[in-house]
Amino acid sequence: MEFKARYVALGDSFTEGLGDTDPSLPNQVRGWADRTAEQLALAHPGQSWGYANLAIRGKKMQQIISEQIDAAVALQPTLVTIYAGINDLLRPKVDIDALMGSYSEGLAKLAGTGARLLVFTGFDASTSKVFASIRGRTAIYNELLREVVEGNGAELVDYWRFREYNDWRLWGIDRMHMSTPGHINMANRVLAQLGESARIPLAELAPLAIRTSSETFRDNAAWTREYVGPWVGRRLRGVSSGDNLQARWPELRSPLP
Repeated sequence: MEFKARYVALGDSFTEGLGDTDPSLPNQVRGWADRTAEQLALAHPGQSWGYANLAIRGKKMQQIISEQIDAAVALQPTLVTIYAGINDLLRPKVDIDALMGSYSEGLAKLAGTGARLLVFTGFDASTSKVFASIRGRTAIYNELLREVVEGNGAELVDYWRFREYNDWRLWGIDRMHMSTPGHINMANRVLAQLGESARIPLAELAPLAIRTSSETFRDNAAWTREYVGPWVGRRLRGVSSGDNLQARWPELRSPLP
């Protein structure tokens, strides 16, 4: 099928869609990028939208550049979104200047296609007990990213400033990835960046449960055991949750069900 408009999404778990569970789909997730693509196709039926999602959870910057950039260019995109580098910031040591140098080269390749290019800043994780420790790194990353984005004629989706994500109801049970409402909200943010009037309805969030101190302690202990422990263990072993996964939508397809 000949697609007049071609949207390709690149990155890690953020773009793959973790936290927005759908057992009927590849890797059992949906995510904001799928939802954005669907809305674009619905809003512009005459353009024949094609959509590919090359993102895989756990991928670091160099992996995204080496495994996804050329594949995306080959699809001749008219729209590209990319989120990369946060998994690098979570490592004990990272050279952020070198990271941005690599990112700039990758973005230049994508920009060379003539596609509209949207790049995300890292989130301000000041409210997270685990990820608040990298807030300073993320701020430096974001500041350098602003220069890189401007230098490559891309557009910035400023996730760092999306304060609604301080509400834990927009995060999944693992407290590391967005929940379904969080993914819907992100899709709407991207649609707004694109200048689209369409929005995905977001159901009213359930009231926050009031927890006693002992209940909170038990919740945190269970969360540490079930999510933080395995996450730390993978990093100590040098493995990733995405090592045996393939891209969800590696070829252009209609984003409509």
